[in-house]
Amino acid sequence: MFEAVPVKARKHSHGLKTVYIETYGCQMNANDSEIIASILEGQGYRIVNDFKQADLILLNTCAVRDKAEQTVRNRLKHFRGIKRVNPHLKVGLVGCMAERLKERILEEEKLVDLVAGPDAYRQLPAMLKDLEDGRKAVNVLLSLEETYDDISPVHINSNGVSAFVSITRGCDNMCTFCVVPFTRGRERSRNPETIFKEIEALRDQGYKEITLLGQNVDSYLWYGGGPKKDFDKQPEEVKARAVRFSDLLDEVASRFSDMRIRFTTSNPQDMTRDVIQVIAKHPNIGRYIHLPFQSGSNRILKRMNRQYTREEYLDLIAYIKQTVPDIALSHDVIAGFPGETEEDHQQTLSLMDAVKFDFGFMFAYSERPGTLAARKYEDDIPRGVKIRRLNEIIAKQNAHSKERMQSYTGKTFEVLIEGHSKKSEAHWMGRTLQNAVVVFPKKGKESPGDFVRVKIESTTGATLLGKPL
Repeated sequence: MFEAVPVKARKHSHGLKTVYIETYGCQMNANDSEIIASILEGQGYRIVNDFKQADLILLNTCAVRDKAEQTVRNRLKHFRGIKRVNPHLKVGLVGCMAERLKERILEEEKLVDLVAGPDAYRQLPAMLKDLEDGRKAVNVLLSLEETYDDISPVHINSNGVSAFVSITRGCDNMCTFCVVPFTRGRERSRNPETIFKEIEALRDQGYKEITLLGQNVDSYLWYGGGPKKDFDKQPEEVKARAVRFSDLLDEVASRFSDMRIRFTTSNPQDMTRDVIQVIAKHPNIGRYIHLPFQSGSNRILKRMNRQYTREEYLDLIAYIKQTVPDIALSHDVIAGFPGETEEDHQQTLSLMDAVKFDFGFMFAYSERPGTLAARKYEDDIPRGVKIRRLNEIIAKQNAHSKERMQSYTGKTFEVLIEGHSKKSEAHWMGRTLQNAVVVFPKKGKESPGDFVRVKIESTTGATLLGKPL
């Protein structure tokens, strides 16, 4: 499924061109679309939510799984058909898929007019000028410095209550199955002062919740500039002043105590005990951690180049639960990684039994070109076996999710109202600190952005039903 990302149109005296943006993939891609929208609005483009009204169509893409790429290709073929009727229409591919395919999709497959990687968005105006002048428009150069920290994102498709704030870009963890280091480059962190400034602006606009965002937020490290890989070369006085993720999270929660603070995504090898202590310290930090484990087998974790063991992961979980007893946990897991045996699969299931996650994101292994796993390991697990193992993982998670949701029945939570329930205009929908969705009847006085105490009376699947107190 594709997601259109509309924003309220703003007229400009210096330009009437229109752009339509479609976003695929993770929250980082959604945040990037907001950066793109801001850059193009500054050049006089008007953002529209119907591609039929657009002079320029941009697809902001994901390359993590093959299925996502095939969805984008089908969408591009659809737009190519529209271009035959409207030859003035320009179509661009941006994001991770653009970085992976580079010029090939423009020159060989002839599906797009423009190709821009995740670090090239500042160059979009110049690239569009190249198109107008009949030149190629391709920029897939990765950067060691780019964080877009001086750009105020246009919050497209926003509920006006919750927003993402990017704190890192790229990733240095070379997991063998993952394309992110190749499509988003080396890890670099954003100046904390620009982060505070963006959050303050969001608060002034009425936002009540922000999520600190990065491929791996726990490895956030600001020491005055430069990539994380150069930190060890710095003088001791520079190292002493460095801001780590626990420092940033503590400062954000303190400065913005009237807002709810979340973060994603974490990596087990990088999450430190002091981050967990900061969560326990501040009541406005969400009681929810997304902590991918990928496999319950040490043998498979080693093949994945995940820098932790099953035992270390479970020790971290135990410390989290001890320090923050009301925590909710979610995961990522891959079924059918090359070389995975039935015993390895059973170890994944047993780890899930040991933790009992609130929910998870579960996938069958999809070989990605260019990764170490694709070069080194044969994709030797038959698809039928992958699907069967995946279904067993999903069934177990569904059982755990049901158990976790039922455990909330009878308890009272502070719920942040995000908007109307999808099924009833007579009900609100919001989330608890544990990131659980709650639906409850309106009393006539509340509005989106309000915090309301709700007593949970029942649950239907992944949704809690309650009454406001």
